[in-house]
Amino acid sequence: MIICDTDVMIDILRGHVAALAWLAANNSETIALPGIVMMELIQGCRTKSEQQKMMKHLKEFPLLWPSNDSCNRALRNFAATYSSHGIGILDAIIAEIAVETGFPLHTFNQKHYLPHPTLQTVQPYSR
Repeated sequence: MIICDTDVMIDILRGHVAALAWLAANNSETIALPGIVMMELIQGCRTKSEQQKMMKHLKEFPLLWPSNDSCNRALRNFAATYSSHGIGILDAIIAEIAVETGFPLHTFNQKHYLPHPTLQTVQPYSR
């Protein structure tokens, strides 16, 4: 399974060549999105029609939601790292979803996730 962060999905939706090539090369893998990533993508839509188009394009990607345990871990990690690193609330939850599944998070926002003690991140392609 490949878990994608918001920035990777934005590249795919915008048709960036490297992102589309990476997606095609991984077509035999299950590519999943934390449900929060889908919500961030919806938040970035300017119109209802843009939102509908985006959601239609991404309907094939399974959504991953946090368990109670992952929410509690996200809270602990957020409390421990917010003051020193400024980790975002949503990033803390996205990180825990990936940790809970045991798969790395594919992202270019490595800095956002540096303070997380057990999260593995991957930059999926060159920008």
